[in-house]
This record gives sequence, C-alpha cells and structure tokens, in this order.
Amino acid sequence: MQLHEIRPSHKKKKAKRVGRGGKRGTYSGKGIKGQKARAGRRFQPFVRQLVKKYHKLRGSRSQRSVHPYVTISLDALEKHCKTGETITPQLLIERRIARRMEGKIPMIKILDRGELTKAFTVESCFVSKGAKEKIEKAGGKVVFL
Repeated sequence: MQLHEIRPSHKKKKAKRVGRGGKRGTYSGKGIKGQKARAGRRFQPFVRQLVKKYHKLRGSRSQRSVHPYVTISLDALEKHCKTGETITPQLLIERRIARRMEGKIPMIKILDRGELTKAFTVESCFVSKGAKEKIEKAGGKVVFL
C-alpha cells in the first residue's frame, strides 16, 4: 500500500443545505419575510453609498493637499537666537521654537511681529516682506535655497 492508495473508511458527511424547508422548519433559520429571508437577496453595496456621498467636482482628486506653514515671529528669533547665527528649520526644531509635523521638518514662515536688533542669516525659510526688511535693516540677510 502506498500514500496515494489510502482511502477513508467512513463516508463523507454531506454539507447542510439551509433555507429549503426540511428538518429546520418552514423558515429554516432565516426568520419571517423581509429581504434577508428571500432567495437570491441583494443588498446595496456599501461602496456605492460612499461613491454617492463623494463630491463630484471637476478635478477634485487632482488637487494637492496644501501643507500649512509653521509661523514664527521675529520676537521668537530675537529671544532664542544669537547674533551672527544661521537660522534654518533644523535649528528651530532643535531649539524647540517649532515642532515636527507628522515626523517631518515643516515649512517655516517668519512673520513681521516684534522688533529685531540682532543680525543673523535666515536660510530655507519663507519670510514675509516686512520681516525681510527688518532682518536686512538689522544687518542680517535672507537666503532661500
């Protein structure tokens, strides 16, 4: 005797057929009436409901998500940074002036709020027009890489 010649000694048990009368009664565990009790019942697909609710504006899927800037005032730079320092997003995160967003270094915009007496270089940050004037007036410069 070999493996491919082995046969079970008992008969296979037939699978239970539900919903056709018989020993389970008239309704066969399906309850009485209603959509769920019918043969060949059809439910509205869940995906269709989502598609109905989804807005149908032209180009709605092609719009990029806009990442907000982390805004920092000149007051904060005056308080936390030294004269002659190069200010980058990485430095602002290390000094805890700004925070990471979703684990990434965010885009930073420096706004014109407060006075500035120290001269420093600002790199890789967006700067408002008024803030740029104040930084250059104090003897610093703005470089966007």
